[in-house]
Amino acid sequence: MAIKEERVRKPEWLKIKLNTNENYKDLKKMMKEKKLHTVCEEAKCPNIHECWAIRKTATFMILGDICKRACRFCAVKTGLPTELDLLEPERVAESVKKMGLKHVVITQVARDDLKDGGASVFAETVRAIRRQNPFCSIEVLPTDLMGVYEDLQTLMEAKPDILCHNIETVKRLTTRVRARATYERSLEFLRWATEMNPDIPTKSSLMIGVGENWEEILETMDDLRRNNVDILTVGQYLQPTKKHLNVEKYYHPDEFSKLRDIALEKGFKHCESGPLVRSSYHADEQVNAASENK
Repeated sequence: MAIKEERVRKPEWLKIKLNTNENYKDLKKMMKEKKLHTVCEEAKCPNIHECWAIRKTATFMILGDICKRACRFCAVKTGLPTELDLLEPERVAESVKKMGLKHVVITQVARDDLKDGGASVFAETVRAIRRQNPFCSIEVLPTDLMGVYEDLQTLMEAKPDILCHNIETVKRLTTRVRARATYERSLEFLRWATEMNPDIPTKSSLMIGVGENWEEILETMDDLRRNNVDILTVGQYLQPTKKHLNVEKYYHPDEFSKLRDIALEKGFKHCESGPLVRSSYHADEQVNAASENK
């Protein structure tokens, strides 16, 4: 007889208020018309209603909506990617202009099938946004580009305002949580970015609740600081479907507050830490705070 797996009950503080006002509807309609994708929708972000309806912000996901990797925490579709859309950078730039954004976040699906991992299209997207939106700051959130130095250089030469690459989890759990990525490669990637251009702040995100312990969280913070990461975000892992990793623990908001204080003590220029915090959550405020402190 099979033993039913016991799941951790979701606490009250993780309830999300839905808001489908006109901003939300207009943004959803525009994304469909422009044939664009957002990580907000594809990854089932819990903050989509706040960001779309109230803040009118979105994180664009380029290079298609099918990821080459199959990370066990992520809801983005996986499989064989679609063909390359070379007109996508201009459509993203037009959408940024239409939305009147002052800060935009661009991420990508993993395109390990491409020679440069999609770095050239990513860089062109940054340049296209600059041409059409000269006063908009740009944050990029690439994959590890398989650890190819020259591909990261291609992206950094486009001069984004902030480079984010997520470590996601602690070292011990990396192989269980992430696909094809390594803990050391992610740290090296972030270090390279700072070495290539020290004026561009770097940022990383840590997702907790997948089986790590408190000491491992602090060790990960130390590793990120040793590699000159400026901004840290810490959020609660939420299981997107029953096929994904189970939640091992729900951290209390007080624990997130404590982690934020510890991160600042360790030297991060800015830290967002809370149950619903994600890498791009209040990203405009993060980059401003980090720039002031840097």
